[in-house]
Amino acid sequence: MSTTDTGGSRDPKEPDVTVVTTQKGADIKAGLFGSANFDDRIDTTHDITGREALTLVVRSFFLLKEVWRLFVLKFLMAFAMVFPGLFLGWLFKIITDHVILGQPLIVEAVNFPPHMNPILRFLEGMAPMEIMFYITCIFLAGLFLIGFRVGGTGAGTYGGRDAASNAENEISSGGSGAGSIWGIVEWWVDVRLTQYIINNLRSRLFDRLTRVSITSIDDQRVGDQVYRVMYDAASVWGIVTEIVFTPFFTLLGFAITMYQLETTYADVAPWLFWLAWIMLPVVFLVTWPLNGVIRRTNQNKRAAGAASTNAMEEAMNNIGAVQSLGGMKQETEKFAQRSAHQFWRERMALVIGVFIWFFIIVFGEALGLITGYVASQHQIAGQLTAGDFFAVLALYGGIRESAGTLGGVWVRFQEHVAAVRRVFFFIDYRTEEDEDGTEEVTELGEGVEFSNVSFAYPDGRVALNNINLTLAPGELVAFVGPTGAGKTSLAYMIPGFLRATEGEVKLAGRNILDYRLDSLRGEISYVFQEHFLLSESIRDNMRFAREDATDEEIFEALETAGCMEYIDDLPEGIDTVLGRSGDTLSVGQQQRLSIARGLVRKSKILILDEPTAALDPQTENALVRALHTASEDRIVVVIAHRLSTIRQANRIVFIQDGEIRDIGDHQELMTTDGSAYRGYVELQTGDN
Repeated sequence: MSTTDTGGSRDPKEPDVTVVTTQKGADIKAGLFGSANFDDRIDTTHDITGREALTLVVRSFFLLKEVWRLFVLKFLMAFAMVFPGLFLGWLFKIITDHVILGQPLIVEAVNFPPHMNPILRFLEGMAPMEIMFYITCIFLAGLFLIGFRVGGTGAGTYGGRDAASNAENEISSGGSGAGSIWGIVEWWVDVRLTQYIINNLRSRLFDRLTRVSITSIDDQRVGDQVYRVMYDAASVWGIVTEIVFTPFFTLLGFAITMYQLETTYADVAPWLFWLAWIMLPVVFLVTWPLNGVIRRTNQNKRAAGAASTNAMEEAMNNIGAVQSLGGMKQETEKFAQRSAHQFWRERMALVIGVFIWFFIIVFGEALGLITGYVASQHQIAGQLTAGDFFAVLALYGGIRESAGTLGGVWVRFQEHVAAVRRVFFFIDYRTEEDEDGTEEVTELGEGVEFSNVSFAYPDGRVALNNINLTLAPGELVAFVGPTGAGKTSLAYMIPGFLRATEGEVKLAGRNILDYRLDSLRGEISYVFQEHFLLSESIRDNMRFAREDATDEEIFEALETAGCMEYIDDLPEGIDTVLGRSGDTLSVGQQQRLSIARGLVRKSKILILDEPTAALDPQTENALVRALHTASEDRIVVVIAHRLSTIRQANRIVFIQDGEIRDIGDHQELMTTDGSAYRGYVELQTGDN
C-alpha cells in the first residue's frame, strides 16, 4: 500500500493529510479544485460531467412518485408566497400618496395594476385615516393567515455550513414562503414530505450496501458508507427543491413583477424592462463557467468529510488495539489532520460561493443605484408620485431577487448533485441481488459438489485452483491447512460469498448460482472466526439468526455451545444486554455464543470457522460431540488448526497453496507415507 497526499494547495500552517489508498506507488497531489482519493477505494472518481448531473437530477425528481400526494399539497400551499409580491408594494404606495400626502384616491386618476381595482374601489372617496384603518385591517388579516411578508415561519434547526451539520437541516428544518398559520401548516407538510423521501432513499441505499459482495465491501471504508447514508442522502431534497419549487416560483414571481411593470409604468419608465432582462443573462454568464469547479469542489469536500468519519470509525472500532499499543496520540493526530483537511475543503467550496454571490450583489446594487437615480428624475419631473418612486424600487427589488435566486439555484444545484452522485453510485453498484437465481433450496440431495473450481480475487491473487470435492450429508468435514492456504475461500464458496471464476459449485446437483441467495443462505449457517454480535440482549442475538426460535430451542443451543455456565451468572441472564460487538463478554464466551446462534438456525449446512480456538478442552469435546450429532441430517464443515478438533472429524480435507493435497480421516492420513497432512501435523507436534 501507499500513502496519498490529499491536501492540494492550502495554508502551509495546516497539517499534511495522509490517507491509505490502494494505488501502488502513487503520490497524487490534488490541486485547489482537483480530484483526490479520499479512502473510498471503490468510488474513486470525483469529477461529474454535465450529462451525469442532468441524469442525477431526473432520477431525483422521480423519487417524488413515492410521496406525490404530499408533494402536490406542498406545491399548492407554496402559492401563498405570491400574495406579498402582488399587494404589499401597492399598499405602501396607497399609504404614501393617499394617507401621508393626503392626495384624494380616485380610481380613474391613479396608476395601479388591474388586480388592485377591487381594493381601490372599496377605498375610493374615503378620508386618509379611514384608508389607513382598512389597510391596517388588511395587513393584520394577511399577517394572521400567511404572514403577508416574505421570510417564512423561521422554524427549523440551526447548523454550520459543513455537509454533515446541514444534513439534518435538509431533512427536518422544513420551509415555507408564508408565515403564521398557513406557514406553520406548510412547514409541517414540508418536513413530513422531506423525511419520507430521505428515509426511503436512506433505506434503499442501506439495503443495497448490505447486498454488495464481500470482496467489494471489504475494499470500502465503513465511515464512508455511514457518511453516504446519513449525510449525502439528505441532499436529494435539495435537488427536488432546486428543480421544482425554486425555479417555478421564482419565474412566477418574475412574471408577476413584469406584469405589474407592464400595467403601470410601461409608458413612463420603459428602461425598467431593460434592467429586468439584463439581470438574468448576467447571472448565468457568471455562474455557468464555474459549474465543473463547483461540482468537483463539493464532491471533494464530502469525500474529505467521509475520510474524517473513517478515521474515527477505525479508531473506535479497534480501540483495544489502539490503547494496548499506545496509539492514542497517533490516532488523535490522524483524526485532527483529516478533520482540518475537511474544513479546508469546506472553505474552498465556500470561497467559490462567496465569489459568485459577491459579483451578483455588486452588479445588482449598481443597477439599483441606476434605478433609484432614474426614478428620482421622473419624480422630479412630475411623471411619478412619491408612492410610485417606492413602488418602482420595490419592483426592481423583486426583479433583482428573482435573478439572484435563479443564479443561486444553479450554484446550489451543483452542490447537491455532488452529494446525490455519491448516493446513486452505490444504488447502481452491482450487487449479489443483481445476479440472483430463481430456484428454491428444498433438499440437500447428494450434498455440495465442487467441480473444477478455481477462484482469483479481483487483484489477481489466486486463492483456489482446480478444486474437486464432494461434501455429503451426515458427516463432519474439517478443512485444514496452513494460514493463507485457501480454506476460508473454499468455505465462502458454499453460501456464495465468493463465486468461482472457473468451474461450478453445486448443491443437490444444481449450480448454486441458480438458487435465490435468500433461499440458499437461509439453509446455511456460517459462524465466522470474528465474533459478530449485536449490542442487544443475548435472546435478541439468538433470534437474529431465527426470529421464530422458541425459548426451548434457544436454551438447547446455548447449552450445546457451553454458554449456560456463564449466562446463569449474568445479572439478567439471557436478557442481559451485551456491549459493543459483545465486548462485555470474554473472547471465549463470544465464540460460544456465536456458535450457539449458528446452531439455533437449524439450517441444512453448518460452517464454523475456527470454532474451538478459544474453548477449553472440556467445552471443545462437548461441542464436537454436538456437531457430530448435528451432522446426522446435515452437512457440517469446520475450518480448524487445532488438532484436538481436527482428529475427531469424519473426513479431513487438507488444503495447501489453493489446492487439495489430501482427503481422509486422521488415522488414514497419518499412516500414509508422503502425506502433506501428516507433515503438517508433525510440524505442529514437533514429531519427526
